[in-house]
Amino acid sequence: MEPLRGKRVLVTGGTGFVGRHLLPLLLETGAQVTCLTRASSRTAHLPQKAAVVQADLQSGAGLAQALEGQEVVIHLAALLFGLGWQDYLRANAVAAAVLAKAISRTASVERVVLVSSLAAAGPCAVSPGVAEDALPMPVSAYGWSKLLVERTLLPLGVKLVILRPPIIYGSADRGLLPVFRGLRRGFAVSPGMFREFPVSVLHVRDMARAVLRVCAPEAEGLYHLNDGQEHTMAGFCRVAGRALHSLTGRPAGGHVRVLRPPLPFMVATAAMSTAFAGLASCFAPFARVPNWNMDKCREARQAGWLADAGRIGRELGWKPGMPLAEGLAETVEGYLREKML
Repeated sequence: MEPLRGKRVLVTGGTGFVGRHLLPLLLETGAQVTCLTRASSRTAHLPQKAAVVQADLQSGAGLAQALEGQEVVIHLAALLFGLGWQDYLRANAVAAAVLAKAISRTASVERVVLVSSLAAAGPCAVSPGVAEDALPMPVSAYGWSKLLVERTLLPLGVKLVILRPPIIYGSADRGLLPVFRGLRRGFAVSPGMFREFPVSVLHVRDMARAVLRVCAPEAEGLYHLNDGQEHTMAGFCRVAGRALHSLTGRPAGGHVRVLRPPLPFMVATAAMSTAFAGLASCFAPFARVPNWNMDKCREARQAGWLADAGRIGRELGWKPGMPLAEGLAETVEGYLREKML
């Protein structure tokens, strides 16, 4: 992509799920890429041509040096699973405030690309989905923290572009890994009895392509994303089950049984999971927070999560390129390759 050729680009969260798909594409454009990491980050899988620099987004230590000379900042770093609003506030909102302060003192930065979340906009079950000009109505602590990140970075004296993706899936994703482990056993879960749960989804490669597209000079403001289709959680899981069956023979015959637990039952299981994780954290402070917890339950209790992605197509010509079946096959292949299933 010509606008990035020769540009110095700093990526936060580059060691994560989206980052490991984005960094190779950035390097292919001819950008000079630097990945911001923590002392505890695993960097062995990073591309060799990507520079690595350590800094702390909580204290700001090393951040000024990391930003020196950088022209584009792509902010991916975020906490997806926390036990309470304090976790999200510290990891997402406070980190954004520290980053904003450092960027405001760096004359070289011309553009900031923030990967936010549809959770910042709030739920919508009516086609074509929530649009960029809708009043944000987050329902979870995670969603509120992402909205705070957006509001924190808005006053910067540089061009800010915000992307709000829906559910992102693809190889190496740990967020949906429990779903695929359930599919191996032949079952999936769709929230609530006697109802559909409409969702927008996006493959991680299309997510990475969208980040590259909004690095262009004409991109500005807020863009929602999706894969061009409207899905239901049950439908998504059935397609994933077929992809899993074609590669492993499981579930048997490719048949997936979709469980639709009543919402009170889901609240009860989320409360127990959160309570157990909170107790465990007293003995193992750095233990991984379970994917199913009260905050994610607040999102699952909604009627649906549809995003209207018309603006990025109309103004920038971006469109998704990964069909659902092909994307889920890539996801399963990646899980199997890395022995995650």
